[in-house]
Amino acid sequence: MRMMTLLLHHNTPFSLLTLPSPSPTLKPTTVVRTINNNNDNWAKKALVNLLTGALSFNLLLSSPSSLALESPSATQTLMPPAPAVSLYDDCRQGDDAEPLEEADKEHQTLTNEGIVDEAWQIVNDSFLDSASHRWTPENWLRKREDILTTSIQTRSKAHDMIRRMLASLGDPYTRFLSPDEFSKMARYDMTGIGINLREVPDNNGGVKLKVLGLILDGPAHTAGVRQGDEVLAVNGVDVRGKSSFEVSSLLQGPNETFVTIEVKHGNCGPIQSLEVQRQLVARTPVFYRLEQIDKGTTSVGYIRLKEFNALARKDLVTAMKRLQEMGASYFILDLRDNLGGLVQAGIEIAKLFLNEGEMITSTVGRDPQYQNTIVTDTAPLVTAPVIVLVNNKTASASEIVASALHDNCRAVLVGERTFGKGLIQSVFELHDGSGVVVTIGKYVTPKFKDINGNGIEPDYRNFPAWNDVIKHLSQCNMKRQG
Repeated sequence: MRMMTLLLHHNTPFSLLTLPSPSPTLKPTTVVRTINNNNDNWAKKALVNLLTGALSFNLLLSSPSSLALESPSATQTLMPPAPAVSLYDDCRQGDDAEPLEEADKEHQTLTNEGIVDEAWQIVNDSFLDSASHRWTPENWLRKREDILTTSIQTRSKAHDMIRRMLASLGDPYTRFLSPDEFSKMARYDMTGIGINLREVPDNNGGVKLKVLGLILDGPAHTAGVRQGDEVLAVNGVDVRGKSSFEVSSLLQGPNETFVTIEVKHGNCGPIQSLEVQRQLVARTPVFYRLEQIDKGTTSVGYIRLKEFNALARKDLVTAMKRLQEMGASYFILDLRDNLGGLVQAGIEIAKLFLNEGEMITSTVGRDPQYQNTIVTDTAPLVTAPVIVLVNNKTASASEIVASALHDNCRAVLVGERTFGKGLIQSVFELHDGSGVVVTIGKYVTPKFKDINGNGIEPDYRNFPAWNDVIKHLSQCNMKRQG
């Protein structure tokens, strides 16, 4: 089982009085996969640094959309703090780990019953029933007994059984992915070379970066990277002590260019320098332009963010810096019709606007390891007043960003009540290449409001004057301080 937890310049005319209509957005789906060859023990080995290195690729995906990326009633989101297989530091366990070749053999010989049981185990260990309240450990155990007594003749019937099993949970976001649907998630690869990095504690009280997710036959795997490898350097730069998000950014680059990474195989294996060709699938979700108001005396930076994919933060930083250089005094962040994507990208984008120490979001889940509070750890890139445009298709990671800026008095919200998708999903790949998306937690705003099913009410329905925006933010800060 592999788990992923699951990113220009625009010249169209724009008027501050008639808000620009967002074009239809692609809905998110995500990708790096974590391999585990022992269905019974994967949960015991789970390692989740939720919302840090893990949020980086765990609390990953978000976005309400249906299987075919249609309406915001179901979800193709893959958001989420998802557990990753932990790799132990002692050499004996590292050396005894089952090699990928063995995993490939298991992939080929896994029975139909085994595939269904694999999906059952994932739900049993991680599912959070936040809506229907149909799930109980007793009821779910009875389903497993039914599976074990059923002969499943074809893989198609196994997939149908998984669909029915997940549908019985009454959760619109927990669902089955066919192998074809699962394969389309690669555009959320945060590195561009097909690996998922996690920060793993070492024996000295520090952390090291391990490859805990690996796309089989992806660029890194083809070059010789293996699950469990420790990443030591990128293009000659020592990355020990850096976060997984920082190193993922170093690994990114133009499609088909090369990056050199130095890895240590396993816990006690040799160190090797490998050249990997990038294969970015993600396209920029950022469109921006400078607008003049007040008869050309004031400049406003307009940024449209279509989704939170692997390129979102990097391209947004570029847009914000260029708009500042061009003289932008105010900013508009358009999140309308943005159904979400990588939650970690949303977290990192919120940090661009917030002061150090300000809360971004909190997460809760069935397992204590999914309970965490995320705060900003950097200074803001932009301190100018911000308007965030939202509508009823602003969802998930978009709602995290909108509520973080709003509750910290950094922005006013303009438009319609948001969608109200506050659940967290992890995406797990099964051994036959199919997958399951499972709700494992939910998040709340800095003011501890439950977004799910409620959405966020905007401050204004129609575009306000900038003087009103400044006054609103000033009063908000006074209330917060008083």
